[in-house]
Amino acid sequence: MDKRRFRANVYVELESGNAFGEDDFVGRTLRIGAKTAIAVIERDPRCKMITLDPDTAKQNPEVMRRVARDHGGKAGVYGAVLVEGTIRPGDEIALLD
Repeated sequence: MDKRRFRANVYVELESGNAFGEDDFVGRTLRIGAKTAIAVIERDPRCKMITLDPDTAKQNPEVMRRVARDHGGKAGVYGAVLVEGTIRPGDEIALLD
């Protein structure tokens, strides 16, 4: 599935490869790149926008049904910037706590 459907600001490829592995970051702080720090606040409750294909806007309601059924209607996480900085593709990401 095209990840753009979820309209995230940052995409992270986790080494574990586990679906919804970002849930493990809730309540923790990530450092991205040399100085940026992000507090991961909560899981992201999804709306029906994820049912829309980013190129065609064609609806696929099964996407929302699966997220609702398999993951409580949540996918992704919300973060709050603690320390501003520029982040780039390929920057190292580390847990600070």
